[in-house]
Formats: sequence, structure tokens, C-alpha cells
Amino acid sequence: MSLRLGDTAPDFQQDSSEGQISFYDYLGDGWGVLFSHPADYTPVCTTELGFTAKLKDEFAKRGVKAIALSVDDVESHKGWINDINETQNTTVNFPILADADRKVSELYGFIHPNASETATVRSLVIIDPNKKVRLIITYPASTGRNFNEVLRVIDSLQLTDNYKVATPANWQDGDDVVIVPSIKDEAEIKERFPKGYKAVKPYLRLTPQPNKD
Repeated sequence: MSLRLGDTAPDFQQDSSEGQISFYDYLGDGWGVLFSHPADYTPVCTTELGFTAKLKDEFAKRGVKAIALSVDDVESHKGWINDINETQNTTVNFPILADADRKVSELYGFIHPNASETATVRSLVIIDPNKKVRLIITYPASTGRNFNEVLRVIDSLQLTDNYKVATPANWQDGDDVVIVPSIKDEAEIKERFPKGYKAVKPYLRLTPQPNKD
């Protein structure tokens, strides 16, 4: 299956390190980050899962739940979690799916046969409260993911869902944003963006981030 932006994220039931997971029930009405790992007891994944655990408060204030996936079984996951907690000085606080039958991996396209016939690639999907896929990032197994970038994208998505803006290159929370080109009426611009704006070009108009004081 080829999952694309805007698609409805597939629901599933699968075993995990925290028991049976029904994905939609787990997400509830919030956002989700589902990310896959090639295997248990792998060095890069160990650092990724540890860092994700440390981001619990950052995810929580954005209404986001994390959930990981590996094709190994639950007992393997539990042993690996002990190693992660020990080596990364944290406590894993989210479930790791035990996708031994590759059911979820196939649903989400996490197995790339030309990279490996059996191991999942290092993919990450952001899912919004409407269960729509909003971001897909796939890294090679040799490269750990940038979870600060994941938070940045979530901030951008949540901002741009609520205001008629887009975020420019290298944007960080608090930086100026772009007024979307579809807004042409000057009265509407003044109403929506009372802080004013700078027109670099007629199609490139920068305004202070509207949800910041």
C-alpha cells in the first residue's frame, strides 16, 4: 500500500509492549506520531526511542501521542525497553507495537523491498485528529531521525490549520509567517492580521505569528 498525504490513516489492532492496541482508540481525538524501527536491540533506534520518551511533555502540550513499531515480539520489546531506559537515562512512556506478522508495516508501507525484504525502514507518520495523514518522512536505517524537526512540523501544522498562514523555510515557533496568497482583500487581511504585514512581493507577505503576543 502506498500511503499519501491527505489519506485516512488505516486503523488496526495489534499487540504491543503495553498490551493490545486499537489504534484509533489509542489516538482518541488528538494527534499521533507513528514511527517504525528496523529491529529491536539496534543502536540508532535505541537513541531514538530514548529521545522520544524525553519529549513526553513536549508531545503532551501539543496533544500528541507517540507510538513506535518494530517487527519483533513483545518479550523482545520488553527486554529492549530495559536497555533503552538504562542507556538513555529515561523511561519509555509509550507503546511499541509488536508487528511480527507485518500487518501494520504493510498497511503503512513501512517495508521497502529494495532496502530489505523483512525489516521496516525508518519511517514516521504524523496523523491529525481527523485521522488524516499530514506528514510522511522516511530515513535510511543508518540515519537517526530529527525529532526536533518533528515537533517543528507539528507546530506548523497546528498553526496553519487555525490561521490562513503558511510557515517559511527554517521557520521556528515565534518567527514571522506567510499570509496565504488566496487572501486578496485588504480589509480581510487587516481583520485577520491586526499586527500588520510586510509585502516583500505581492505574493510574499510576512506577518508576525498570529497566536503569539
